[in-house]
Amino acid sequence: MNSNLDSAVDSAAEDPAAARGAADSAAGTPSAAPRRPRFGLLPRILVAIVLAIGLGLVMPESIARVFTTFNGIFSGFLGFLIPLIIVGLVTPAIAELGRGAGKMLAATTGIAYLSTVLCGLFALGISLVLLPRMLDGASIGTLENPEDSAIAAYFDIEIPPVFDVMTALVLSFCLGIGLTLVKKGALQESFEQLRTIIVRIIEAIIVPLLPLYIFGMFLGLTMNGQIWTVIGTFLAVILLVFAMTVVVLLAQYGVAGLAMGSNPLRMLGRMLPAYMTALGTSSSAATIPVTVECTKRNGIPDAIADFVIPLGATIHLAGSTLKITTFAVAIMIVTGMGLNVPALLGFVFMLGIVMIAAPGVPGGAIMAAASVLSSILGFDDAAVGLMIAAYIAIDSFGTATNVTGDGAIAAVMTRLSKGRVEGDLAAGRHEQVHGV
Repeated sequence: MNSNLDSAVDSAAEDPAAARGAADSAAGTPSAAPRRPRFGLLPRILVAIVLAIGLGLVMPESIARVFTTFNGIFSGFLGFLIPLIIVGLVTPAIAELGRGAGKMLAATTGIAYLSTVLCGLFALGISLVLLPRMLDGASIGTLENPEDSAIAAYFDIEIPPVFDVMTALVLSFCLGIGLTLVKKGALQESFEQLRTIIVRIIEAIIVPLLPLYIFGMFLGLTMNGQIWTVIGTFLAVILLVFAMTVVVLLAQYGVAGLAMGSNPLRMLGRMLPAYMTALGTSSSAATIPVTVECTKRNGIPDAIADFVIPLGATIHLAGSTLKITTFAVAIMIVTGMGLNVPALLGFVFMLGIVMIAAPGVPGGAIMAAASVLSSILGFDDAAVGLMIAAYIAIDSFGTATNVTGDGAIAAVMTRLSKGRVEGDLAAGRHEQVHGV
């Protein structure tokens, strides 16, 4: 559902070997494999956390204030960028619903959204029941207030956003729906270019600076004496998240087994190579070739596997939604924000839309989710920072759940298509070529 979705659909349908490049293009990244840092994002963040805990015990306050100053500026920049991220990602994603492979595209997108929202609601229900008991007595206070911090910044720079988050969401929906009603032209191409710019900013600025930002945040927590409460909270929630991902996969393949008339456990077992590959790469796109082959072993027709899997890698983030929802509830509990169930329900449904539009870059899902965390749940910059750290700490498990779930969606699409998939895909390519 991201940049150049049409190319991703065609590449996947016509050439499975090109699936990975197509998915990269769909995520708004070049088809050529980008240069990867020798030291991945997760190891860098883990090193940053360990260093922050160690140095926080001995670092002079005068030096620590430098990192506090950086965190204040970086948080302000994130606040400025979030509305632009929404407009740049959601608008073209909605616009592309009117193009591509017609009914197959719409059906796959609808099923992916339903799966994502159901996982979010499941996580919300379990979290509301278990987390208040699991985290009873845990509290880290309100992290944003300067008076709660032992470290003051040297100076602050205000970077007000162009408009607020809710305005950005409404504007994105209006523009995206409007673009589906007109022929593709300069305006739609402009939004596609805006998406490319936003993705580049996330890749080149936000993601590289995240370890430093998290270092500063955990440095402050260490010097405030709150760090062990945070770590204990995270470990308990991580175990709960992992258990829920297992339940989600069993449920997804229970439905897939019914759709295919096959043993769901055997179907899930055949997806194990894709799951393990995603654990190692933390990338849905990099896992596409393995996921496609595993899906075909489950009896999924080539045309459906080659279409659904690359598309699902960019729009189906059920595991990510589960993680974000669970940690959102946990952070609301330990920071004393209080649990607003109606707001949390609205958050899950909006998060499903944001996940469809999330860029396929490291940290892209949580960066896109930051908008609804702040606008609907009222998260401050420090709470969003904790969310980022928690999300990336178990990113591989969420990615593995996303990828494996794509195989279940392919099974459902096989049942729904009843042999009509080839005609639908051909019609989609005809629309792209002739502009119908």
